[in-house]
Amino acid sequence: MAKKFQELEAKMSPQARARGEARYRELLKEMPLQELRHARELTQAQIAESMHMTQAAVSKLERNTDMYISTLKHFVEAMGGELDIRAVFPEGEIRIKQFQTLSAPTASVERDRSLI
Repeated sequence: MAKKFQELEAKMSPQARARGEARYRELLKEMPLQELRHARELTQAQIAESMHMTQAAVSKLERNTDMYISTLKHFVEAMGGELDIRAVFPEGEIRIKQFQTLSAPTASVERDRSLI
């Protein structure tokens, strides 16, 4: 019979639990758009409505590995977030501010997004 996770966790040492919690927190910092949308408890239809596109186009966006920064920005904003782009170097991080002024999509861009 399968054991409940809580039973297994209770048998773990405090150090093991701390390592597990740290790993869990690290995994939460990285996730694909689909998982992020799911974690935010949003549907593709809700995102589509906010972005003025079809649900199918949102589905395709979530599977896409290459997209415009403006498209990603609007997707993140549709989930209630803000896109923050950083370059990471051995010496530290630099925030890229060039993309802060991306304007709202025009009607022609919105039509083109349905093709993405």
